[in-house]
Amino acid sequence: MPEHVSFLQLLGASVLALAAVLWVIGLARVLRAFRAEQPSRHRSEALSALPHQRQPAPDLEAVELTPAERDAFAGLVRQLNGGR
Repeated sequence: MPEHVSFLQLLGASVLALAAVLWVIGLARVLRAFRAEQPSRHRSEALSALPHQRQPAPDLEAVELTPAERDAFAGLVRQLNGGR
């Protein structure tokens, strides 16, 4: 036992280390049990924690632009691209 460390300090460090080991063992058991309860899933699911959509997305809509609107849009794109 080191001379500059009291018995209570060594006892406290030992108790804390033992508590940490027991906590890790308990956490591992809980996670293992949780994984065993769930049905097997594909590992490729990126966001499995998010709930699934209850209804499908709305159909895509398309609107035909008039020639004047197409020209205005092209001018806006040129303006935002710096004239390119």
